[in-house]
Amino acid sequence: MTSSFEFHTYPARLSDAERDKALSVLRDGVAMGRLSHDTFVRRMELALAARRAEELAALTADLPQESRFARVLFGTVEAVSSFTVRLRRAWQAERLPKLLLPQPGNGHPLRIGRDPANGLRLNHETVSRVHAELRHQGGRWVLRDLGSTNGTTVNGRRVTGAAVVREGDQVGFGRMAFRLASD
Repeated sequence: MTSSFEFHTYPARLSDAERDKALSVLRDGVAMGRLSHDTFVRRMELALAARRAEELAALTADLPQESRFARVLFGTVEAVSSFTVRLRRAWQAERLPKLLLPQPGNGHPLRIGRDPANGLRLNHETVSRVHAELRHQGGRWVLRDLGSTNGTTVNGRRVTGAAVVREGDQVGFGRMAFRLASD
């Protein structure tokens, strides 16, 4: 007596990497103006529901895909570009005037702005009358923007509310920039 067994095989499940690659091609298609927003949304939903690689291929068949050479070239250009930006920031940071942190013992914040009553008066048209304050709190220095018109920045990022700062950080009040230093 012989028995035969039948095994049903199903296609392999799509990997997240395959799905991400298809979604990336669709995003690039929108960015290049080759797909409308509605078409992108519809194809994205189909890509997320796809079960086979052929379904993904059909969704991206009319869109150009970058060659390996183009990906390497653009990746290299991006890396060089980000390096030059970091280098420029480092070069500029060393050339900035120092802003000495006050002694932490007095408990009062250092007010910064154009108003003569401030502890640090900056007479520049981009600095608000009462621009920001620097306070030693819980063993750390905290820089708080006080609703200035042109903003307060720490290391190039705008402060909304307050930010913890350290020696060596680059701080900006309007278009005036300094590097924090201690005695």
